[in-house]
Amino acid sequence: MKHLKGKAAVITGAASGFGLELARLAAAEGMQVVLADIEAQALARAEAEISALGAQTLAFRLDVSKGAEVQALADATLARFGVPGLVFNNAGVGAGGLVWENTEADWHWLLGVNLMGVAHGVRIFTPLMLEAARLDPAYEGHIVNTASMAGMQSAPTLGLYNTSKFAVVGLTETLHHDLALVTGQVSASVLCPALVNTGIGRSERNREGAPAGDSALTASQRAGRQLTEQGMAMSQVSAADVAGQVMQAVREQRFYIFTHPGALLNVRTRADDILQGRQPSDPFADLPGVTDYLKAQLRRQ
Repeated sequence: MKHLKGKAAVITGAASGFGLELARLAAAEGMQVVLADIEAQALARAEAEISALGAQTLAFRLDVSKGAEVQALADATLARFGVPGLVFNNAGVGAGGLVWENTEADWHWLLGVNLMGVAHGVRIFTPLMLEAARLDPAYEGHIVNTASMAGMQSAPTLGLYNTSKFAVVGLTETLHHDLALVTGQVSASVLCPALVNTGIGRSERNREGAPAGDSALTASQRAGRQLTEQGMAMSQVSAADVAGQVMQAVREQRFYIFTHPGALLNVRTRADDILQGRQPSDPFADLPGVTDYLKAQLRRQ
């Protein structure tokens, strides 16, 4: 997309993290900003901030796992601003633990948000953007789906999260190819950040009926959470950095958005494992002590 000013940006997960930072950048570009999130109070604060920057805004509370609510978001966007130029399917939640420890409810919750939230955004907004392109040769549209480096490598104790993010990568790669068959005016990107200090580590705050406190976690879930939170705290990449890279990729119509180039070494190792028929390599091999720590925590039970 070469021209952003005056177009609408629809952002899910807009009340915090990458979503809020992208909303700030969209406002600075002169875009109309549609902020969607499940957290009502945080959403209200975000809209007030973005409005104060001079942007026209629409705040919409929704659960992205529910297709009818994403459809309502699209309807509200059309009524207020027309067809958006940018859709950022960004809302996401996290969960950890040994893969067999996740309950059926865990799978429904996390895949509902991380995968179906993206799928709903794609299936509902893409036809609108394609119709806008058909009617107007000058229309430009771009869809960004938030995956993760967890969609490129399979770290232990993150099986449920990895599954959702691998699926988003595959969905978005296919979206890229499908769009290329029918138009040159609508494009897509997949965002694959590594650890960034956001609130995703405490996602259960928005999960209905979730057990309160760390006491409900298994040993592997506690160990995984501790490592994740330590990694986030040590990260040299901020949510604002990620949003800036997303906006640049939109301008350049660049598909893969990797925020931590060093993490691609593990992706190369994984590809070599596949091509050479090797057993999967330890993704923590370049982080001495991590795998030994996890083994120590889990084998002493």
